[in-house]
Amino acid sequence: MSWQQTLASAADTEALGARLAQHCPWDERAARALHLHGELGSGKTTLTRGLLRALGESGSIVSPSYSLIELYRLGPGTVVHVDLYRLNSVAEFEALGLADYYQGRTLLLIEWPERAAARLPPPDLALALQFEGEGRRCTAVDATEAGRRWLARLGTGEGLS
Repeated sequence: MSWQQTLASAADTEALGARLAQHCPWDERAARALHLHGELGSGKTTLTRGLLRALGESGSIVSPSYSLIELYRLGPGTVVHVDLYRLNSVAEFEALGLADYYQGRTLLLIEWPERAAARLPPPDLALALQFEGEGRRCTAVDATEAGRRWLARLGTGEGLS
């Protein structure tokens, strides 16, 4: 299943992040993975901010461009926000220790997953954010049964296809 929505503003992008958080299919046994694709400035971190706020994060939320990974321990579980843009080698990826987080009650939000695609778990959902006029277009594609459930839980509101 695929899903598309036009996002006219940053507030719309944050609202989509909140909806994704609300409908996330948390699992006791396995991590969930959300891959975020898009050019610099396309809204990946804005979407993540909306998702984290909806899960209860009240502190500062920025892209982990330099730290590469940020952890948020929240009510439903742990969110691991990863930005692989500055990743330069397999050794750097291995040093992140991301495999330590492939466990239940964990959501992996991975920006720039194409930088380490062969080493990442398959995404439940892959979201692509593209510039469209003054706004953005978000396209989501499920890749697992959990991802199909996630998209289905978003309902049939505006922008679903």
